[in-house]
Amino acid sequence: MDSEKKPRVSDSGAWGMNVVSSVGIIMANKQLMSPGGYGFSFATTLTGFHFSVTALVGWASNAAGLSMSKQVPLWELLWFSIVANLSITAMNLSLMLNSVGFYQISKLSIIPVVCVLEWVLNNKYYSSKVIMAVLVVAFGVGICTVTDVDINMKGFLCACVAVFCTSLQQITIGSFQKKYSIGSFELLSKTAPIQAASLLLVGPFMDYCLNGQWILNYHFSTGALLFIVLSCALAVFCNMSQYLCIGRFSATTFQVLGHMKTVCVLILGWVLFDSALTIKNILGMILAVVGMIVYSWAVESEKLSKLVAGVRGDEEDVKLLKDRTSSITESDVELGQAKS
Repeated sequence: MDSEKKPRVSDSGAWGMNVVSSVGIIMANKQLMSPGGYGFSFATTLTGFHFSVTALVGWASNAAGLSMSKQVPLWELLWFSIVANLSITAMNLSLMLNSVGFYQISKLSIIPVVCVLEWVLNNKYYSSKVIMAVLVVAFGVGICTVTDVDINMKGFLCACVAVFCTSLQQITIGSFQKKYSIGSFELLSKTAPIQAASLLLVGPFMDYCLNGQWILNYHFSTGALLFIVLSCALAVFCNMSQYLCIGRFSATTFQVLGHMKTVCVLILGWVLFDSALTIKNILGMILAVVGMIVYSWAVESEKLSKLVAGVRGDEEDVKLLKDRTSSITESDVELGQAKS
């Protein structure tokens, strides 16, 4: 029985898969979409390709008996897919309408929004240590990524929708897994086909609004096709590990520790693409990593405190039960003596 309950992927393995696949897909997409690469500027449609391949992998896994299909109400899957697709579309619009600096700030604001939604929806509270660590991570990532900040009303509204939908989507992933006792990959297999179909329908029109080009007019060279296949393969592992990490931990932890990917992207950009890496970037990355370490310590400290409190509570219950038992026994003895 114990071997059946043992997870196939360890916690560190899940985080490692997420970091490697996320950084890999960013590097692959940079080569695929940049003007100096293959100029494939159809981000929303590409995300539709990602979920199509993920859905195919989920279908093949179910058909081979490697995973089990569990029932989740269709209306729940539909509203989740709408929120998830709004997150993707609004993020793309935010990147187009806002400066890179404000776009990065909006992504950083996902962390406090997730915390607030967890408090409102799940009645979850955070200690001062955790809050301080979150602020340190956000400040560190902000130092090394935020440059120019230019705000306009359309971009601001798109950023607000993107932040809210992304936060709600990530919290819902964990809630669905607990509510329906469904595994991370099984849930992904349920949501991926709906997201794929809707993104492939809406994606080409959204991409045309963003860059004024139709995907049908794009010349698919061999190199571009290879990078699209690579991007889709990495997306399968990225989606799987996201659902896995959020299900095992929380949306807040996923956001905080997920900024390790930002640090890795900056370093790899400097190594592979000769991107500038200043003292400001380095100090920000160090501060972010320190914040992640403090956050991990604070979360483990909270768990330990709850465990100790639970053990003490159990000990008090046992002591109280013993006292009651001894008092009952003594009264029975007295009663017996009185009868005799």
